[in-house]
Amino acid sequence: MQSLIVTCRLHDIDPYDYLVDVLQRIDRHPASEVHLLIPRLWTQHFADNPLRSDLHNRRS
Repeated sequence: MQSLIVTCRLHDIDPYDYLVDVLQRIDRHPASEVHLLIPRLWTQHFADNPLRSDLHNRRS
């Protein structure tokens, strides 16, 4: 988990936003394209419109 968080930070990704998006996306994402969910590629494909949790507006 720590490695994933550090990787997100190295790519200027909020780890919370990344994990919320990926955990919601993973069940409907094609297995043949799972590589797109690594932080570096996630930034290019999904970061502009990440899936949000219901708690997103409560975060400060």
